[in-house]
Amino acid sequence: MVGPKITLYFDIVSPFSYIAFHVLKTSPVFSECQIEYVPVLLKDLFQRCQNPPLFAVKNKFSWINKERLYWSNRFDVPMSISIPEGFPASTVDLQTALTGVAIQAPEKLVTLAETFFSIFWAKGNTKITNPEVFQPILQRELAQSKASEMISEQSKEVLHKNTGIAFNAGAFGLPWIECTNSEGQTEGFWGIDHLGRVADFLHLDMTSDKTFKVLL
Repeated sequence: MVGPKITLYFDIVSPFSYIAFHVLKTSPVFSECQIEYVPVLLKDLFQRCQNPPLFAVKNKFSWINKERLYWSNRFDVPMSISIPEGFPASTVDLQTALTGVAIQAPEKLVTLAETFFSIFWAKGNTKITNPEVFQPILQRELAQSKASEMISEQSKEVLHKNTGIAFNAGAFGLPWIECTNSEGQTEGFWGIDHLGRVADFLHLDMTSDKTFKVLL
C-alpha cells in the first residue's frame, strides 16, 4: 500500500506558505507522509488566475495580517509581529534560486527554504530576496562554484512550469497543497486553515497534535 503523499507549492513572500511549511515539517500528524516542496511564483499565479493584488482589495490586507498572527501563534511558528518592511517584496530571484537548488541540490532545498522563510518572516527582513543577501547563504550551504549557478535559464523555466502546474491543479493562492492518499485519490487544498481537511483526506491521526482541534 502506497503511503500518503503531499506536494506543497510555496513562495517565500507568502506568510501562510511559511506556516504550512513549518507545520508539515514539524507536526507529528504528517510524520508518515512523503512530502515534496516545490517553489513557485505567487505573483505569476495571481496573474494567471486574475487574482487582484493584496492591496487592491479593501480590508483584505488587515484580515490577512490578523490571520497570519493567529495561525502562527496557534502552530507556534516564529513570526514577526509587525509586517516586514518592504512587504510584499519581489521574490523572483529568490524563488528562481530555490528552483535551481531543487534541480541541482535537492537535499538542500528544505534547509535553505527554512532559512529564507525565517529571515523574511520571523526576523522581518525582506532584503533576503536580494541576490547579494541570499547568495552568501547559498555559498555556505553549497559549493561556492555551484551557488552562482542556481539562477539560470533552466531554473527560470522550471519555476514558470511549476507555477503553471499548480495553476492547472486548481491553485489560485498559496499555500497550495496537493495530496494523494493510500487509495490513490488526489485532491488539492488551499490555505493554512484547511490542514485539517488535508489530514482527514490522508487518513492521518490528528490526535497527536492538539493544535488540530481548532481545525475540526
